[in-house]
Amino acid sequence: MVTGAGSGIGAGIAKGLAAEGANVVLADLDLEAARRVADEILAAGGAALAVRVDITDRAAVRAGIAAAVERFGRIDAYFNNAGMNAPMKYLEITEDNFAKVMGVNALGTLIGTQEAAQQFIAQGGGGKVVNTASIAGRTGFPSFAPYSAAKAAVISLTQAGARALVEHGITVNGFAPGVVETPLWDKLDADLEKMGEGDSGFASMSGDILLGRPAQPADIVPTAIFLAGPDSDYITGQIIPIEGGMILV
Repeated sequence: MVTGAGSGIGAGIAKGLAAEGANVVLADLDLEAARRVADEILAAGGAALAVRVDITDRAAVRAGIAAAVERFGRIDAYFNNAGMNAPMKYLEITEDNFAKVMGVNALGTLIGTQEAAQQFIAQGGGGKVVNTASIAGRTGFPSFAPYSAAKAAVISLTQAGARALVEHGITVNGFAPGVVETPLWDKLDADLEKMGEGDSGFASMSGDILLGRPAQPADIVPTAIFLAGPDSDYITGQIIPIEGGMILV
């Protein structure tokens, strides 16, 4: 099950998993977008189900998982991938902005992990939780401080979840993309332009990548598949950077 699967990284992960033979549940607030990606998977001979899920609503997450189990019998991996950003200048950040960004990115990750874990436990234990973090969780960016804080929270929730769920045979890991060419960045660039900070967007940040180009969603897929499968059974509580050498720590 992949949240935020209607576009960008989530769509790429869903297609990649399906190509490996997985039954994929595509969860998104935009059900039509999720259905379009699911239709592509089905047309290619894969198995897919699209569901509408608001990741900040526990009942909606629980219902999405129930739909997945009803269709495919169980869940083996759950991707907390859905996220959002709403940049504001540091001194102008409002309580509403902070709460919204933290709610989707951090609270959504917590709820998803909890509900997926409950399902894994009901199945007899075992399972994989994979979280989409960000390089912004390792270094704060002034134009989107709440997003940086939220992704730092995702990293901490990954570590805490790994410790909390190990007794059930559940691993919790994540990956931290850098600049990825997705609709999220298109919106971010437009928002930064309105703020008068267009020179700090996609093109500018891409210039700091050692490998010389921004990522495509396809660059994320191999690591996502690795973390969802048995080859990563001895890894938990870790965040794998996939950023072409932007942040060296």
